[in-house]
Amino acid sequence: MAHNKVFNKVDFSGDQLKKEEYEKCVFTGCDFSNSDLSGISFMNCAFENSNFSMAKVINTSLKDVKFTGCKLLGLNFNDCNKFLLQLYFDDCNLKLTSFRHLKLKGIIFSNCNLQDSDFTQTDLSAAVFDNCDLGNTIFERTVLEKADFRTSYNYSIFPETNRIKKAKFSRMGIAGLLDRYNIEIE
Repeated sequence: MAHNKVFNKVDFSGDQLKKEEYEKCVFTGCDFSNSDLSGISFMNCAFENSNFSMAKVINTSLKDVKFTGCKLLGLNFNDCNKFLLQLYFDDCNLKLTSFRHLKLKGIIFSNCNLQDSDFTQTDLSAAVFDNCDLGNTIFERTVLEKADFRTSYNYSIFPETNRIKKAKFSRMGIAGLLDRYNIEIE
């Protein structure tokens, strides 16, 4: 078990990080692109300015994990171990990422690019999308009750196919709820 370790600018790309538990570790400027992180457990860890593009996360445990300034292109978080899954994202590139079928109540996405991501059948109750680009992001049969979209943009959410009770939207963002109707708003 790795405990309270700092990993600085380590290249794990295409390689597998040693299969063990990582607790209260910090990974700064590391490259995990195309690596296999399957079956590894991260608890109370922080990833800063690291690249996870196309990494495999099959049955990976992410318990109270924070990503800051990271590139996470094409990750399938729905492959992760769902037990105690808790994530935070700040200033991250999450294009083409899948969160399908996950319970992410209260998750915070701050200053993130979530273009072309998939939240189909995800529970995002009380989630916060703070200044996020949600262009072409899929919300289908998604629980968005009490979610906050007030500062985010480019989203298209259909009230008929998602649960949006008490979700928060800005006046400027209302168009994202009406896209399906092909109407003009001035």
